[in-house]
Amino acid sequence: MDKLINILLVDDEEPVRDSLLLLLKNPDYRISGCGSGEEALQSLAEEHFDIIVTDLFLPDITGIEILTKAKMLSPTIEVILITGHASAETAVRAMKEGAFDYITKPLNIEELRLIIAKVVEKQRLLSENVYLKKQLRDKYEFSNIIGSSPAMQNVFSRISKVIKTDSTVLILGESGTGKELIAKAIHSNGLRRDKPFIAVHCGAIPENLLESELFGHTKGAFTGAIRDKMGKFEAASHGTIFLDEIGTLPMHLQIKLLRVLQEQEVERIGSNKQIKLDVRIISATNVNLEEEVKKGTFRDDLYYRLNVIPVTLPPLRARIEDILPLVRHFLAKYCGGMNRPLMNISKEALMALEVYMWPGNVRELENVIERTVALTEGDQITMNDLPSNITKAYNNQEEFPPTRVTSRGVDLVEVVTEIERKMISDALSLSDGVKARAAALLNMNRTTLVEKMRRLGMDG
Repeated sequence: MDKLINILLVDDEEPVRDSLLLLLKNPDYRISGCGSGEEALQSLAEEHFDIIVTDLFLPDITGIEILTKAKMLSPTIEVILITGHASAETAVRAMKEGAFDYITKPLNIEELRLIIAKVVEKQRLLSENVYLKKQLRDKYEFSNIIGSSPAMQNVFSRISKVIKTDSTVLILGESGTGKELIAKAIHSNGLRRDKPFIAVHCGAIPENLLESELFGHTKGAFTGAIRDKMGKFEAASHGTIFLDEIGTLPMHLQIKLLRVLQEQEVERIGSNKQIKLDVRIISATNVNLEEEVKKGTFRDDLYYRLNVIPVTLPPLRARIEDILPLVRHFLAKYCGGMNRPLMNISKEALMALEVYMWPGNVRELENVIERTVALTEGDQITMNDLPSNITKAYNNQEEFPPTRVTSRGVDLVEVVTEIERKMISDALSLSDGVKARAAALLNMNRTTLVEKMRRLGMDG
């Protein structure tokens, strides 16, 4: 046990009080005794107690009054009442005022120990729940989402405004950019943070099961429906439902989802009963929904309902300055997980990571670092440790001037000059050296091409 449980024992009969202090002695408890209600209230004002065990009838004030004052000071205090005049009326009043339990005289010490143990377990679970919620909130704090680039700062600015509302959010971005991470951050910092966050990956659930997953079903609604089932929308009651890959939703479910959004109620398969909802909806997609609307594969009315507040996540290739902090984060994560000293990365290996286009975005980078940590024997990641597709991209860009700014910087004039020279050379090759045809391929006048060639030393 992390801390001693602080117990206050209140009884005006000194022999009874002393006996209980002795019989309840436990290395995990710190027990103090009081002989009156006023003395108990004074103790409560001076220090925190987890549990109060008090006689119901005291010479000065009642145990109920102690219970009421204790709950005003700290709602987490649990009170156990002792009474020699047990009745249904006494029990009802005690529980109504917030007592954890009551026990009658003559005292059964084992029964009292058991009640105290139940209180301790309840408080442990509550404390653990609070801790886990704090951990969750800390994990999804925006400050813990790595990204100092201007592109990510724009994202943080947008979602910091979103959390103050209960509006529907549509998160847009390529696969691997962290859409679910952003959704959890919005929920964990928002108005519904203490309520459920339910994620549904629409593209990963077979179409014939997706309707039941989302909206639930009744017993006998279809073959295999052996019991009533609550859908994800009901499970997210008063919280947030996250619909990932919303662009894959089949048309008949788009119609049903639109009704849910409009009416804020859901109907299970096989039932005609409407269940009222109070759910925030965050959806995400890696496809262009506007294009899908034009094609007729996604309903325009549903798109407008979902796209109240759009949040667009940039691909990793558009936030190169975030690669180094991301690499450091993943190195710490996987070196720690594999019980090995923290590794670093060579300058050349880092430049290779910055040049690579990252089609799988942050998820791909994380996978690369995990694999590299597992397979690298030394304490530094070098070019030789990186996957061949990344080193190949780096070596190829060495043969041709880079068109992206990396941590080593670029000479812009030199890059532009070399690109022009190569483009003109390619155009001349394709046009068999005929400058008029080469100029047409480059969408410029022949005189402009001749002048550029002269300036570039290519007029020979």
